[in-house]
This record gives sequence, C-alpha cells and structure tokens, in this order.
Amino acid sequence: MLAALLVGAAAGFAWWRSRPPVLPPGFAQGNGRLEADEIDIDTKFAGRVARLLADEGDMVRKGQVVAVMDTRDLEEQAGQAEARAGQAERNLEEAGQSLAQQERAVLAAEALVAQARRTVEEAKANLDQAQSVMRLARQAFARTSALVAKGYATGEMLDMRQQALDGATAAQGAAAARVGAADQALLAARHAAEGAAAAREAASARIGAARHARDAALHGLDYIRVNIADNSLTAPRDGPIQYRVANAGEVLAAGGRVFTMLDAGYVYMDVYLPTAQAGRVRIGAEGRIVLDAYPDHVIPARAVFVANEAQFTPKTVETKDERDKLMFRIRLRVDPERLKGREALVRTGLPGIGVVRTDEAAAWPARLSPSPPPAAVAGAR
Repeated sequence: MLAALLVGAAAGFAWWRSRPPVLPPGFAQGNGRLEADEIDIDTKFAGRVARLLADEGDMVRKGQVVAVMDTRDLEEQAGQAEARAGQAERNLEEAGQSLAQQERAVLAAEALVAQARRTVEEAKANLDQAQSVMRLARQAFARTSALVAKGYATGEMLDMRQQALDGATAAQGAAAARVGAADQALLAARHAAEGAAAAREAASARIGAARHARDAALHGLDYIRVNIADNSLTAPRDGPIQYRVANAGEVLAAGGRVFTMLDAGYVYMDVYLPTAQAGRVRIGAEGRIVLDAYPDHVIPARAVFVANEAQFTPKTVETKDERDKLMFRIRLRVDPERLKGREALVRTGLPGIGVVRTDEAAAWPARLSPSPPPAAVAGAR
C-alpha cells in the first residue's frame, strides 16, 4: 500500500511539473503539433522516370530540378518540328523574293501604261492637226474649183489643190490609224499591268500562307519544347523532401507523384479553443509556439485563421476535460522571416503548446518572450 501511494505521489508530482504554467488574463493556449504544408511534385504527362536528382531528407530550393522524365520521343518530335519550321522559313524567303520580283514587274507595267497613254495623246494631237490640214485643203479645193468655173483660175491650180487635198486626206487616215494602234497598245499595257498586279497579289497571298505555316511550325516547336521543359520536375518552394514515391525507370501516369516535400515557408500549429476564448482571437493576433522537444525555446507566430464554425476537438489535442466540447480551430503560423535560411531544419509532427494573445493590451509573460533564432529549428518526422 505504501509503495502504491509513493508511486501515485511520484506520478502526480511528475504531472504537476509537466503541465503548462497558468497564463495571465488576455491569453489562451491549446495543444497541437507543428505542421508544414505538404506539396506533391507530380508528373504533367505520362512517361518513364529517367533520373532522380533528389532523395528523402534533401533540402531543395524553388526551381531546382529534382527529377527528369524520359523525353526521347518529344525530342524526336522537336527535331521534326524544327525541320518543318526551317522549310517553312525557306518557303517564306522564296515567297518574299517572288513578291519583290512581282513588285518590280508591276512598276514596269505601270511605266508601260504611262508611256502608252502619252503615245495615245500624241497620236490624237497629230490626228487633230491632220484633220485641220485636210479641212483647209478641202476649202482651198472648193474655192479653186469655183474660180476655175468662172475663168479666174487655171486647171493647173485646181490640180495642185486636188493633190494637196489628197495628201491631207491620206495624212488624216494615217493619223487615225496611229491613234487606233496607240489605243490598242494602251489597252494591252493595261491588261499587262492588271496581270502584274494580280501576280503581285498572289505572291502576297503566298507570303501570308508561308508566314502562317512558319508561325504554326514555330508554335508547334515551342509547344514541344515547353513539354520537354515540363518533364523536368522542379521544386515549387524551398523546403526538404519528405517522401520519394517513385524510382528511376518507373512508368507513371499523368499526375503521377514522384516526391512529397514540405513548404518550409509555411509552418504552423493548429490549436483548438473554446468559444469564450476563440471569440476574442482576431486574425493577426500575436502568438507563441513552445514544442515539447524544446521547452526553453519560444517561437513567435501569428494567428492566420480562426474557424467560423465550432467542431469537436480532434484526438490529437489530447485534452481530457475539453474532449467532448465544441471547439474552434485557430492556426498559428510561424513568422516566415524566422524560417529563412533554416528551411533544412523544418520538421513536422512535434507536439507542443500554442499560445495566442486575446487582449492586445496584455503583456507577454517573461517566459514567453521570443527566443533568439536557433542554429537548428524544431520540428519534423
């Protein structure tokens, strides 16, 4: 009996020593475990894992390549797309040269049209002059004929007027023929100019088609290159690799998980408080985290989430009296600045106590003053 009493007393003393000290008014505390967001590093496409460049426990940085998938089929497609893009570029150059040639042909045809137009104008001017000369010759012949009938002019003079009229008539006919020929030449030049313009439009359309084909080929090449790049799996954040799920040589479906890592920039503890205390917690309220493994180290934190609905306290809180009461979840996030440079030391799963200030005017107890940043941070499985 005495032995049993001694054992019970020792257990009670140990419990009394281990229980958290009573907090002054303006503070609330709850049990919890240190956690960090888990991030799955998955494949974007189905394929075979070619190389693993990280392993469990390795600290990785944002953008660091941690695994490479087999991309030989994509690289073959990229080679073919590059060849198509090169051919399309050459076709575009040839179409450009053809368009330049057609531009020169259009300019030459327009010059011929202008020259033919001037020839027509000259021929019409000559025709007008020939018609004037013929009218004068006809009038002179008529007057001379009248004078001959009255005996005032000789037959020789009449013959001269007839010859002049015949010459003017012939000149007028020749001038009219030249106008007709000039009109035909102008019409032919215009047809040639229209043909040259149509050829230029066709060459321009070929350039558009060649440019579209070139752009499509380059877009396809870029798309394949993006897919090749996406087959190099990178860490989205700084943090340690927690699990390696796949091995080199395994074939995974699209979205297949290769690694699970911890986001070392988002470390938190969820605690559960009764309504009376949770109702006084505001977003951004100061908090402290004290881990069982490091009872003398106080980690500064802030409340970043307050549940708006009550729930039963999870078993992980491991309280007795409050087990069956409705509680509100409060999330205390560790100051990200405190985690910088210590990402490799972040762990999860360590139990501890989270304290949050519910009254901004309340002064923190000396024992909950933030500790200097340690050489090693608490935490991980």
